[in-house]
Amino acid sequence: MIPKVFKEVIDLGDGREISIETGKLAKQAHGSVVVQSGKCMLLCTVVSNYKQSDVDFLPLTVDYREKFAAAGRYPGGFFKREARPSDGEVLTMRLVDRVLRPLFPKDYHSETQVMIQLMSNDEEVMPDAMAGLAASAAIQLSDFPFECAISEARVGRINGEFVINPTRAQLQESDIDMMIGASADSVMMVEGEMDEISEEEMADAIKFAHEAIKAQCAAQLRLAEAFGKKEVREYEAEREDEELAKKIHDLAYDKVYAIAKAGSSKHERSASFAEIKEEIKASFSEEDIAEFGDLISKYYNKAEKAAVRDLTLKEGLRLDGRKTNEIRPIWCEVDYLPSTHGSSIFTRGETQALATVTLGTSRDANKIDMPSYEGEENFYLHYNFPPFCTGEARPIRGTSRREVGHGNLAQRALKGMIPADCPYTVRVVSEVLESNGSSSMATVCAGTMALMDAGVQMKKPVSGIAMGLISNSETGEYAVLSDILGDEDHLGDMDFKVTGTADGITACQMDIKVKGLSYEILVNALQQAREGRLHILKKLTDTIPAPAADVKPHSPKMVTRTIPNEFIGALIGPGGKVIQELQKETGTTIVINEDPVTEEGIVEILGTDQNGIDAVLAKIDSLMFKPQVGSVYEVKVIKMLDFGAVVEYAEAPGNEVLLHVSELAWERTENVSDVVNMGDVFDVKYLGVDPRTRKDKVSRKALLPKPEGYVERPPRNDKDRGRGRDDRRGGGRDNRDRKPRRD
Repeated sequence: MIPKVFKEVIDLGDGREISIETGKLAKQAHGSVVVQSGKCMLLCTVVSNYKQSDVDFLPLTVDYREKFAAAGRYPGGFFKREARPSDGEVLTMRLVDRVLRPLFPKDYHSETQVMIQLMSNDEEVMPDAMAGLAASAAIQLSDFPFECAISEARVGRINGEFVINPTRAQLQESDIDMMIGASADSVMMVEGEMDEISEEEMADAIKFAHEAIKAQCAAQLRLAEAFGKKEVREYEAEREDEELAKKIHDLAYDKVYAIAKAGSSKHERSASFAEIKEEIKASFSEEDIAEFGDLISKYYNKAEKAAVRDLTLKEGLRLDGRKTNEIRPIWCEVDYLPSTHGSSIFTRGETQALATVTLGTSRDANKIDMPSYEGEENFYLHYNFPPFCTGEARPIRGTSRREVGHGNLAQRALKGMIPADCPYTVRVVSEVLESNGSSSMATVCAGTMALMDAGVQMKKPVSGIAMGLISNSETGEYAVLSDILGDEDHLGDMDFKVTGTADGITACQMDIKVKGLSYEILVNALQQAREGRLHILKKLTDTIPAPAADVKPHSPKMVTRTIPNEFIGALIGPGGKVIQELQKETGTTIVINEDPVTEEGIVEILGTDQNGIDAVLAKIDSLMFKPQVGSVYEVKVIKMLDFGAVVEYAEAPGNEVLLHVSELAWERTENVSDVVNMGDVFDVKYLGVDPRTRKDKVSRKALLPKPEGYVERPPRNDKDRGRGRDDRRGGGRDNRDRKPRRD
């Protein structure tokens, strides 16, 4: 039976469009769509169990995978099967999850899976820009309790003009690469990198993307209407008790308000809040605790949140006693670790990051192998968030999605400031040692100082700050919070992280939790963030004003040399013998790459000993040495033979040539040692390539005056040479009957 297919098309302009189709694939899922642009096709399916899970949160899993078959390729590795998700796939999962999760009801706890797969790749289309659209469209066809349609779009700016969902090639020319997630009414998520743009320009880019998202949301609703929108499922909602909620609010509010106003450290404050919660629980009977225990905790948390928010809105004070625009105390240090190539400590309040820098060759680049993109990164940053940094003991199960996301944000913040001519592959690692508010921004600050300490000539230093927002939709009051605490992140209406130089924004990440946030508030928040960024930036530059002039003595020095392709083989040697021995002798690492533009070889020489590097350079110069016909060169005798001497060019050690006995002197030379000996140094004239031997020919006698009365013997012709050779063998034709010699 031919399935009935429903389809909607979205016009992106410039002849590009996105189609959303359903009814053909994965019909047992609770919702499924195929989203297509060009040859790029994403299949998204959504399923949610009808039974509520026994947890107090939404167990939502967003999974995004790119199939290698989509690009006509095999997976790498031994098993030839897609394995764990790549960092790129994890980042796409996070982008979608952050927009979807807030739109489910807070009391909806059914196991829910959103699975998005790249089924067909198009090199001109970046699939991650359509993942949010695919997820929301599939949910619109389901019976999930979901607030409204959303979508995501990438925005770039090329020559001053904004572009929606630019190609990867266009992004190379763009000074903005931002992903925006939004509903028709509100912007909910922003993440991206920029080339030092202003706060107003960033707001304009968000507005432009939002207009495109509105059209994508409308297309989803049309598709759901045509397909037949399902009734929203019924589920067992969490019980509520307004009387209990009021009682707990009255018991907790004033006490929490007083502790919050006093200002204290994270652990002191947490202990005090825990005491209040226990006091409230103690006021209830054991029977009430057994029946309402979960509600008591829930209503206490609501009362705590209300008290802390009111303190900020009414008095402009925060949990640790700071004003809304005040930054926590900062101390910094560089060159802390003696053996690393660069290191720094950045401590802001109760957040601390220790960053290290390692310098390497192109062989150390981070390889990216995805169906939608193949390449490598010569600058990359890894972020580690161990349990002890928050005073916890919990299982360690590899790199988390959060660590991948935070590391990527810090990497995007810094990478634009690494000069294009930096010869090294640079790896930054941030170890978060304490955390109470934005360890990712601490990573940016620590990373900047570590790079400068390592001698990486950054264009400009970069700082970062995490901002928050507390607002009251009824009164219109709001407070923008600079340098937020972990608790403020949880209870606030917006969490946005902004990084930049003194001249503009380089990266951002925002999660907006309130509907209809005005662009006026957004720009005001960004302006306050700029003031905070500059304050932090001064702390960094007070610690290390500029990049170190050179790398550390124990750090590897990098020298690059371009050589014609014809010499690469000689440098490598048969089976790599020459290059391996050279690396061993000089204590260097030598990497040879081919420049696809010039088609020349690029030799990277990495070593801590300058003498070793110089020896490699001398070897390359020697291999590339080409004597000029008629030129005079100094040589040294390195080997004595019966028919001449092997000499080495002084300016190209290792470059040898035979000085034939006939070119030693004008007089007849019976023994080579009569004229030259081992170790003798003298000049020779280069005569070019001998047409008979096809080897280089040099002469010592050409630089000597001819003896008086010297008569040059006429050259013998070929017939003479042949007859002479036959005569020496015992005759020519006359001896053809001679018995053959036994070998």
